Amino acid sequence: MTTLQSNLLENHTPTGREEAWRFTPLKRLAGLHDGSAKPEARNSLTLNGTAQSGVSFTRGAVTAASASEDAIVNRIRNYTSDGAILAIDKNVVVDAPIFLNRSCGGVDTAELSRVQIRLGEHSKATVILENTGDTHLAEDLEIILAPGSDLTFISLQEWGSKAVYAATHNAIIDRDATFKAIHVTVGGDVVRLLPKVEFVGPGASADLQGVYFATAGQFFEHRMHVDHAVPRAKSNVNYKGALAGDKAHTVWIGDVYIRAAAEGTDTYELNRNLLLTDGARADSVPNLEIETGEIVGAGHASTTGRFDDEQLFYLMSRGIQEADARRLVVRGFFNEVIALIGNEEIQERLMTRIDDELEKAGK
Repeated sequence: MTTLQSNLLENHTPTGREEAWRFTPLKRLAGLHDGSAKPEARNSLTLNGTAQSGVSFTRGAVTAASASEDAIVNRIRNYTSDGAILAIDKNVVVDAPIFLNRSCGGVDTAELSRVQIRLGEHSKATVILENTGDTHLAEDLEIILAPGSDLTFISLQEWGSKAVYAATHNAIIDRDATFKAIHVTVGGDVVRLLPKVEFVGPGASADLQGVYFATAGQFFEHRMHVDHAVPRAKSNVNYKGALAGDKAHTVWIGDVYIRAAAEGTDTYELNRNLLLTDGARADSVPNLEIETGEIVGAGHASTTGRFDDEQLFYLMSRGIQEADARRLVVRGFFNEVIALIGNEEIQERLMTRIDDELEKAGK
């Protein structure tokens, strides 16, 4: 058993001593990890609009596409087999984005949600998942890409201040399929999000992009796991975070596992964090585990630094007020990823949310 595999063994209630849980404030997870949460069947996920030909959104029995050793995922699967299923048929190309909306009300009970997004062979789509409101939500979301399919998946965590969200987003990518994911986390009290990739066919590719902005008291954890189990697959991970306010805490973990059979692998992971105030903490841990030397490339990098006073001085010397200058620098830091969303309305909405949070932090 590899180190990364052993770190993922989660068949018991987490105590915080396990590697996969050592950063997570378990007491703030609202019982989602230990079974003490009171579940309620809310079915809060809905399709925005009418499905076009070749696209369906239904509720029904969900069969897990892969095994999981995550404690929260297993609690969800033991609780229910019912879930939301978005399916795109073989050879269907969906030009307009498909919007999935979740608006949650209340934190007195919890929702345990199962979701599957399935793309048929040589299909292509963009799916935007919008999360808003206050809720306690545990989610097992699987994305299944058939050979030659192409999916852009955009997940927006714009939660209210009381929300607790613990989710695994697991993409299972078959031969020559293309997966691009953009995760944005700008709201919530506690967010623990596990984007995962399993390559099951050669020639596939995955591009995982993300941004997060935490302010006073917020805890955001993003824990990647990319499993290169087949030859000639390519992965890229690029996450950027900013923190402002006392006890703002973010965690980014990047695990890439290149198995012995995964010859021709090309992978790189990068995490950058910007500390805007004292009292904020960013943990960043990139990991690579390589079992074959027959690869194209494998690398990782991580940086955490304070606000660049030289950039601020440059802007202020040209007549820009300090508050506006700080906002411009933060916008520029995030724009590399947010611009990839390709929807001006959403991009501006996210930037405005970041501006508001920055103003609340007093910076």
